[in-house]
Amino acid sequence: MVTIGHFIGGSVVPPAVGGRSTEVFNPATGTVAARVAMADAATVDAAVASAAAAFPAWSQLSTLRRARVMFRFRELLEANRARLAAIITREHGKVLADADGEVTRGMEVVEFASCAPRLLAGAHSDNVGGGIDNWNLRQPLGVVAGITPFNFPVMVPMWMFPLALVCGNTFVLKPSERDPSASLLLAELLREAGLPDGVFNVVQGDREAVDALLVHPVVQAVSFVGSTPIARHVHDTAARHGKRVQALGGAKNHMVVMPDADPDLAVGAVIGAAFGSAGERCMAISVLVAVGDMADRLLPRIAERARALRIGAGDEAGVEMGPLVTAAHLARVEGYIERGVKEGAKLVVDGRGRQVTGHERGFFTGATVFDQVQVQHAIYREEIFGPVLCILRVPDLATAVQLVNSHPLGNGAACFTADGATARAFARSVQVGMVGINVPIPVPMAWHSFGGWKQSLFGEHHACGDEALRFYTRYKSVMQRWPEGPARGAEFTMPVN
Repeated sequence: MVTIGHFIGGSVVPPAVGGRSTEVFNPATGTVAARVAMADAATVDAAVASAAAAFPAWSQLSTLRRARVMFRFRELLEANRARLAAIITREHGKVLADADGEVTRGMEVVEFASCAPRLLAGAHSDNVGGGIDNWNLRQPLGVVAGITPFNFPVMVPMWMFPLALVCGNTFVLKPSERDPSASLLLAELLREAGLPDGVFNVVQGDREAVDALLVHPVVQAVSFVGSTPIARHVHDTAARHGKRVQALGGAKNHMVVMPDADPDLAVGAVIGAAFGSAGERCMAISVLVAVGDMADRLLPRIAERARALRIGAGDEAGVEMGPLVTAAHLARVEGYIERGVKEGAKLVVDGRGRQVTGHERGFFTGATVFDQVQVQHAIYREEIFGPVLCILRVPDLATAVQLVNSHPLGNGAACFTADGATARAFARSVQVGMVGINVPIPVPMAWHSFGGWKQSLFGEHHACGDEALRFYTRYKSVMQRWPEGPARGAEFTMPVN
């Protein structure tokens, strides 16, 4: 059986003999597809050392030449997008069309990064006083690390490393051990695009590798996407060791449906946003907040559509929802469904025990819908990360907004309405990082920034866009004067213009 290794110094590093490894599953079949090496502290040291050795030359390269690597990388991504999508589907389980969309969204960040010469251009002020000119620079940090989740093994790493690299940093990626193969293909494509050896490295592994990166004295910054408890650990540990940190945590995204909303639009939106990618998205809609009589109007149609979802292997034609990523995660999701029943929520559609013909060992569950959910229920308070939709009923917009704002997670929220004033009030008052108006999954474009509020984000910087450029650089102000005439004597007063 193949054991997936690391990528250090420009080449694949095979697993150490006798080293730790873990299984990588094909979730549609429930069988072991490969094993992946688990990096120890020595492996992390080697990757960081490789990145540190490559930093001086890479950081001194002109921004334009760094951007040209991204141009070539983007073309290679386009040529290999079907290959990347197939790897995602094989190890994660999402349907091929969804996997292809993930690659596309990652490519958009690469395209944005290709504009680095303009994005990193400083400002210059001529003759601010006394023959002095003032300008600013943005300079790279050094070695930076990215720790990424299983649900987007291509897109989320590409939220990080393209912008980190064009800013002049070198990078160590620690992808999820559940679907690690895409990371090695990305590394190979970067090398083919002309990225110098050591500038981009991959260490496979689990918490041992993560903690080694968080405390490593050479690593200057850490980017993370995952659950809230781990995001808090990453932030606190890395910050305690003097690093910059952006740690994106979990979500409980609400979709508020007003009485004037288009029912067809709302039903289609919630079905796709709640059950797409088997609910394994940090922007999935897991809570439908029905205002007024909308629950009674929408629930029969949502239930009918949820029961009719075409569930199967992600590489089969016509499939709308694939399996969950592992058997352990399947048990966790179905455990939440059992808990919801015990706590008194009304189970309208029960997806548990779903069998797919020809894939009886796969990690499948069906779409699940709960009505009459209360705020004290665990299925409402906690992130399930599966195809489970909770419906809450409220009398008006103010109550709906208060519901969203009182939840400890604040990643995203959507409002479906036909009224502009309602939409404006919702967008201005809701306390989340990303808002959709008649858009169920408001993931910003690459030149904007992605991130939540409250316990959905630890650290000051969101991902992507200008926020990433600020995160991966240090600001430096330069004041310069070339004396003319006799030298001035000592000056003891605050200089003013």
